Amino acid sequence: MNASDFDKVVEAANRLYDANKTGAVCRPVRDVVAEGDVETAYAVQNHNTEVWISEGRRPVGAKIGLTSKSVQKQLGVDQPDYGVLFDDMGAFDGEDIPLARLHQPKIEGEVAFRLENDLPFERPSAADLLDAVAYALPAFEIVGSRIADWDITLVDTIADNASSSMFVLGAEPKRVADLDLRLCGMVLEANGDEASLGAGAACLGNPLNALGWLAAKMVEVDRPLKAGDLILSGALGPMIPVAPGVRYELRISGLGSVRTRIVE
Repeated sequence: MNASDFDKVVEAANRLYDANKTGAVCRPVRDVVAEGDVETAYAVQNHNTEVWISEGRRPVGAKIGLTSKSVQKQLGVDQPDYGVLFDDMGAFDGEDIPLARLHQPKIEGEVAFRLENDLPFERPSAADLLDAVAYALPAFEIVGSRIADWDITLVDTIADNASSSMFVLGAEPKRVADLDLRLCGMVLEANGDEASLGAGAACLGNPLNALGWLAAKMVEVDRPLKAGDLILSGALGPMIPVAPGVRYELRISGLGSVRTRIVE
């Protein structure tokens, strides 16, 4: 990377870092990162990842975004993206989450995987994936954007750590071999009212397909998935806006449930 490109990476990274630090929002970074320049957008993400690690945040895994074909079409892309999960992004089942920790939040239901084996394969097979997963859990991902009004394109969301914010995991792990993740139904309720419906097939046809995509992509960028990594595999249905005081409950057939509430 030449000096000019590095300066662009730092400028965009600092803009997003400052917004994250202060709780403010910022303008998009596509005035610095050229539209469609995915490599530079990931360089921005990586720059802030290194800064956060130096400040004591601990990476615990990865999240997969853009697993919905309709969202891919909206952003003009043909594959998902990924971001880094940190230890301070996680919350317990039933825990209240302060709104002040979030950025323009929305919430969605996902299947989370915990790995017990490394995935160092360029083209992981279904058997590789099944052998690598220790267990699955229902999970909320609370997505957020540091960019004002969610005015994002592909490079903006990648640079902004795939629009990540927080996650909440269920507390009863299940063996993947006992689940039909393609057909598992999902319902997300807000104060007891149905707010989002979906199924495993909405996530690249099967959440395990999303895991396979991520495993191959991380080998490609020389950061293969490792035993112990937590993976959020992507939304099973539409995300919904978050409102303070509302209690959210997610149920995924075969996987159980998870709850959280956003508070002022």
